[in-house]
Amino acid sequence: MKKIVLIGTHKAAVEEMRQCLSPYFHVQLCSEDTGALEGMMKIVGPDLVIISLADTGETDESIVHLLSSRYGQIPVLAVSAEKESGTFVAYDKEGAQFEHLIAPAGPSVILEAVCRRLGLDAETVKEEARKNGPKKKRILVVDDDGTMLRTIKAMLEQDYEVAVAISGSQAMTSIGRKKPDLILLDYEMPVCDGRMTLEMIRADEDLQDIPVLFLTAVNDRENVEAVLKLKPAGYLLKPPVKGRLFEEIRRILDRI
Repeated sequence: MKKIVLIGTHKAAVEEMRQCLSPYFHVQLCSEDTGALEGMMKIVGPDLVIISLADTGETDESIVHLLSSRYGQIPVLAVSAEKESGTFVAYDKEGAQFEHLIAPAGPSVILEAVCRRLGLDAETVKEEARKNGPKKKRILVVDDDGTMLRTIKAMLEQDYEVAVAISGSQAMTSIGRKKPDLILLDYEMPVCDGRMTLEMIRADEDLQDIPVLFLTAVNDRENVEAVLKLKPAGYLLKPPVKGRLFEEIRRILDRI
């Protein structure tokens, strides 16, 4: 992964740029200080330097001089007001090190400019990021109601890898093939209900740490108390509301 040093303050423009580029490159923030920059250049060994002046509007010429005199082989992308372009031209004797991008610039414009400076194809960079990006969390949904399974799967499959099972025994088979990060478990199922399925999961040392979110259609106090006694990671009433379901899933997965 190509390395970028992003010079600027930790304000909205710099943070937005960092978020835009971090899925594709290793981005290291650096303050607008020549001493800090020189240390960062030695440690990181960047392929590109970005100077973001979108939130200050003034160029620190000592930074530009340092990059020009000591790191002339490293391309620099400056993002600032149009009036600042003259500063970079003055230091760029060969016309190759510095490129000036007028602020404000959108994420796609910035990504295109960065790829151009690095000699990369932007579409190829994005495709590789999609292939090599973080894998989706795996969720196993267990419910004897086929319609409910399809409904929940449709809710989740864009953001998560979803497996389904129509019984407790089928759930254990699925878990054995590939361990999920979270189990959505129907509490009321025939033969092997949610309580029994959870007991089987917790009896296996390799599986007992999998968080279980119970789904129950019964909302009386006795049923809720019985569910809570099993100490699940959480529980929701059926049919689950999409927003509430996602909120609970994120809450649980963030703790893992």
